[in-house]
Amino acid sequence: MLTVERQHLIRELLKQQEIVTMQELIEITKASESTIRRDLIQLERAKILKRIHGGASRLQGKLIEPSISEKSFKNLQEKKALAAYAASFVDDGDCIYLDAGTTVYEMIPYLQQKEVVVVTNSVHHLDLLIENNIKTYLIGGAIKHKTKAMIGRGALISLEQYRFDKCFIGANGVHLEYGYTTPDPEEAMLKKAAIQLAREAYVLVDASKFEEVYFAKIADLQEAIIITNEIKNNMQKTLHAKTKVKVVEA
Repeated sequence: MLTVERQHLIRELLKQQEIVTMQELIEITKASESTIRRDLIQLERAKILKRIHGGASRLQGKLIEPSISEKSFKNLQEKKALAAYAASFVDDGDCIYLDAGTTVYEMIPYLQQKEVVVVTNSVHHLDLLIENNIKTYLIGGAIKHKTKAMIGRGALISLEQYRFDKCFIGANGVHLEYGYTTPDPEEAMLKKAAIQLAREAYVLVDASKFEEVYFAKIADLQEAIIITNEIKNNMQKTLHAKTKVKVVEA
């Protein structure tokens, strides 16, 4: 099979499913692992796909955003590990901001024994915050149904009344050049404001978010500390040069 035929087949397969494994591609194309690896490198450079451990994943559209129910169950164990680690940076007496990210949501049970005040833009977070008896302020604004987040001008005005010791936000993409990004400009605006209002800002992202770019920029990399579970070898040196990175130990 010619290179152009193999690469066309890989692209078509990724249109049908979000992730393809190296073994699947070897079986379908009858090519060697080294040949498939070269194909994936070329297609990644052409921004057709993203290489992951054991295969490749489809690049998400710049505006595509899963619902909160879809995001909640994706990489759940990684999210819980990141959340537990992030909560360890919260001290008694802190005033913190928790945005509407699903990884940030997983922090809440780990805050139960801490004397903290939480400000959030997430309607989804409220039940768990109340259940854990955490003093909470919900900012105003319009409700975005897909993520259950308060957004818009009212939310921004409400948020700007506070100052935080620490803020914890999620991001859909982390890129060396384009920084932290998310599909919705209104959510990006709130995340950026929270970072600017906090003494320390943390972005919680699992390894799948690296090298992804979405429509709306939140902030440059150096504006927040990254908490993650893994960094690709080809990114480590440059990423550490741009910002602080804290990696959860397996």
